[in-house]
Amino acid sequence: MSDGRRALGAMGEAIALERLTARGWPIIATNWRCRYGEIDLVARDGDSLVIIEVRARATKRYGQPEESVGGEKRRRLIRLGERYIQHVGWPGAWRIDVIAIAFAADGAVSRYTHIENAVSPA
Repeated sequence: MSDGRRALGAMGEAIALERLTARGWPIIATNWRCRYGEIDLVARDGDSLVIIEVRARATKRYGQPEESVGGEKRRRLIRLGERYIQHVGWPGAWRIDVIAIAFAADGAVSRYTHIENAVSPA
């Protein structure tokens, strides 16, 4: 992954974290890793644990950010979520959300979309 893509991803994650915190969602983990990959953010929404995938794009060349969460990525997110739930011993409800962030040419956020239950673990 290029440094530019890595920086864009980190910027997207920082914006998502800031907005979730402003909504009152406690952030449980950031960049949690295991052998199956990485979870960008883990937060609480009421009684639910939320696994959050952040997708950021600077151009529309390859479509909207949320369109990049295809079949293989969905399967990986489910596997990661299940592994995280086992790792921490979470007994309650959980879900997988996607936060899509599009940036304008000047670096400002042009679109922020939070898609709840974007990936069904069942």
